[in-house]
Amino acid sequence: MRAVGSWLTRGKWQPRTRRPASGDLLFRGLRLRLTLWYSGVLAASLLLAGIGLYLVLQHQLLQPITDQVSGQIDSIEMQWGHDPAHACSSPGGPPPKHDATNSPIPIYVTCYDPQGQILPASAFQSDSSSDAPDTFTDNSLALRALKDGSATDQVNGGANVGTLYRSAQVVRDPASGTILGVVQVGRSIEDQESTLSLLRTLLLALGLVALFIATVGGLFLAERALTPARLAFARQQAFIADASHELRTPLTLLRANAEMLLRHRERVSEDDADMLEGIVEETEHIDHLSTDLLLLARLDAGQLHLEREVVDLSSIAANVARRVGTMAGEKGVAVKTSESATVRIIGDAEAIERAVLILVDNAVKYTPSGGSVHLRTAIQDGMATLAVEDTGVGIDAAHLPHLTERFYRVDRARSRETGGAGLGLSIAQGIAAAHGGSLTITSEPEKGTIVRLMLLVNGPGSSTALTPNPSPTRGEGL
Repeated sequence: MRAVGSWLTRGKWQPRTRRPASGDLLFRGLRLRLTLWYSGVLAASLLLAGIGLYLVLQHQLLQPITDQVSGQIDSIEMQWGHDPAHACSSPGGPPPKHDATNSPIPIYVTCYDPQGQILPASAFQSDSSSDAPDTFTDNSLALRALKDGSATDQVNGGANVGTLYRSAQVVRDPASGTILGVVQVGRSIEDQESTLSLLRTLLLALGLVALFIATVGGLFLAERALTPARLAFARQQAFIADASHELRTPLTLLRANAEMLLRHRERVSEDDADMLEGIVEETEHIDHLSTDLLLLARLDAGQLHLEREVVDLSSIAANVARRVGTMAGEKGVAVKTSESATVRIIGDAEAIERAVLILVDNAVKYTPSGGSVHLRTAIQDGMATLAVEDTGVGIDAAHLPHLTERFYRVDRARSRETGGAGLGLSIAQGIAAAHGGSLTITSEPEKGTIVRLMLLVNGPGSSTALTPNPSPTRGEGL
């Protein structure tokens, strides 16, 4: 297979790019998340501080104006109640405030009858004989005041007035309590609104600048903070790889010596022979575990060498089904493959076959007698899929997100009986990721499980236009 694949692809491959190690991807994700947390906390703090500052300044700027308007209304209301015949004949009240240029800021006064109609000659300025703006004399606010007792709003008073604050208050007869009408007073707050608008612009601009600086600084600080963790992670991976490698030789010797003694069972007692068989089984288990750990360490470090060749995924599925068929038949489980068109991809045949073997082996272990395991292949949108579907015991939804975690077991007692260490799915996922793909698991208790191994057709990081299947074919639906 490797020779044929090399011959078919000769001269068609671009230089291979190094796949990022999973440790690099892990710390890259951590760095990004830490930066987002830093930026998010700062953004929330700036937002709260900005809102607080804006509300305080808004209160300081507008409260004197609302107090002045309220005082004017109280003065007119008192005069109207004592002399209904001369409603709004004179606004009275405190003198108008002045702006920074010592020019008077007019206060507008208008009175309405109980039906909301403006009283004759009642719309004027407290310090001028000019008429009030039309938007001020509109009776919409007076009608609201007649309904609710009082009302306030802001309207556009035109180019010369700007934003106009209005307040309306119902006036009642002191003796009978009947409604005499509505007094409405207004004052321009254009200068205050301009100040608040400038403040909003400054807060937004400064907040964005501070957030940008915090993001850049957060990336730097996160990198510095993660440096010890990176070093510890690298040392851990190196230790696992070295320990796994160094354990293989003594384990091989130990197993060989025990097997040699078992060849002469007549020279040892029955109890000693049983002990030797246990030694062989345990050394075999530890040897498999160290091999798996070494493979995972290489996957994490991005040091696993993968061949780039044309791989027949359908052929791999059939080969695995044949290899596992005998063991599954002894258990009463049928292993089948779907009749489908050839699905070819670019990758490492041995690594992919190992991943498929892990998935099928798991499916057989957790499928009761009389059940079946079905292998299906398909290709679509540049992704090839090999699905392993069983009719086994199924897995509860709470366990699904953790199945690819190392040493994770749904049923620890049963996993121990079957000899599993909880590394198989982690290895299969790592092989899938090394081929630019992924591993997905769906399951329902008592109904079965479907595990999909998805791989890039042209291989990870490939910029070639090579298509293993000249006319993409699809297997059965997955």
